[in-house]
Amino acid sequence: MRLSLLPIFVFLMPLAEIAGFIVVGKMVGVWATLGLVILSAVLGAALLRIQGIGILQRISSESRNGGDPGREMVHGAMIVIAAFFLMLPGFISDIIGLLLFIPAVRDIAWKILRNRIVVVGNSPAFRRGQQPGAGPQAQPRNTGTVVDLDETDFHREPKRNSPWSDQKRLED
Repeated sequence: MRLSLLPIFVFLMPLAEIAGFIVVGKMVGVWATLGLVILSAVLGAALLRIQGIGILQRISSESRNGGDPGREMVHGAMIVIAAFFLMLPGFISDIIGLLLFIPAVRDIAWKILRNRIVVVGNSPAFRRGQQPGAGPQAQPRNTGTVVDLDETDFHREPKRNSPWSDQKRLED
């Protein structure tokens, strides 16, 4: 969706939801309509919990194996958006939310968004374990010199005139 169409969508969506309430309310009644709205909110929270845990496990697995967790991260974001749409009162937002819970629909959205999303941290510096292609004899990188000091090696006297000193200055 183009960004210029977003204000129109934000303005028209509540009107469409109200029209949906009127149509569904005439067909099934007021109490059934309220029950459906509450049921969709509970369903959204439950699906977020169930699907969210699975997505977090797949992201962890992809990251641990040195793969690209971008797809799983986008799927996780879409599940959160889907749950948000289900928790909103309204039947059109419920339909959008239910569609986003379907993995095939999320895959289509991922194909559209793939070139616009950059996963930061997918470099060898952020990976755990050995570098790809490094054999079992690989040595860890030397990141610099380590200096180990005892308490007797490092001691600092407080400066009384320092603005960060805990002692009050007599000149003030």
